[in-house]
Amino acid sequence: MAGLAAQVGSVELRAAVMTASGTSGHGAELAPYGALGDLGAVVVKSLSDGPWPGNPAPRLHPLRFPAAGMINSVGLQGPGVAGWLDEDLPALIESGADVVASIWGGTVDAYRRAAELLAPGPPQIVAVEVNVSCPNTEDGMRMFAHSTEATEAVLAATAGCGRPRWAKLSPNTPDLVAVAAAAVSGGAEALVLTNTLSGMVIDIDRRRPALGGLRGGVSGAALHPVAVRAVYDVHEALPAASIIGVGGVSSGADAVEMLMAGASAVQVGTATFADPRAPWRVLAELERWCGHAGVGRLDELIGAAHP
Repeated sequence: MAGLAAQVGSVELRAAVMTASGTSGHGAELAPYGALGDLGAVVVKSLSDGPWPGNPAPRLHPLRFPAAGMINSVGLQGPGVAGWLDEDLPALIESGADVVASIWGGTVDAYRRAAELLAPGPPQIVAVEVNVSCPNTEDGMRMFAHSTEATEAVLAATAGCGRPRWAKLSPNTPDLVAVAAAAVSGGAEALVLTNTLSGMVIDIDRRRPALGGLRGGVSGAALHPVAVRAVYDVHEALPAASIIGVGGVSSGADAVEMLMAGASAVQVGTATFADPRAPWRVLAELERWCGHAGVGRLDELIGAAHP
């Protein structure tokens, strides 16, 4: 497995496959299904500077063709950074996992407070994913990640966490490359591409939106080609930037595709709803693919699809 180690900015990951924020809980919820320490990191659900109730139910809905994924409007429910540090993190550390904390906020100051609350956390928190792209807040479709200025301001404001910062960006903007460059200017060591696509499902029997939050985020296989394009575009424009590919990764082949587009590592998210062992399976399939293809190190794949 040594050949599957990954370098993301200044962070050395033992494996190139992680969980994705929002899909595997706040702590060690996936521990019964595999050794969390075998993954590159566990990326926890996004946390704010205080507890947050999230959106009304229903929050999840399968797409019409379930294999294509789902749409969600969970709305960032969580215990807040302080509660997570006290209640959820200890069991996650005990599992042997490296941890990436994800944070969000409704204002730049809220991001700053959340980041500063993480500063005294243990060294097992190896990075902070700054989620500037969730479309499920009370502000509807408003996102920091739709503005270069706002994205740079948020990344600069979160330096107080004292850890490498990864910016989780949105595919819902035509200015993705410019926003990615702004995130790097704000201090991001890596770019997480991408969050969900904005969407909606109508319950035709009730003649109402199917989700309690009305609109939601589309994830799973339907998102994968969009995420691959985002990774490719950003790597093409910013070849020196570390990228983490996320969106519809449910097999080793999906991970290889992300790496060839320019990612240095991948995250597995929606696939865990159907198969909680998906992150380990993707890692094993990636290892087998590399063996069959004669690939000794992942560096040989990163950006291989570019001229």
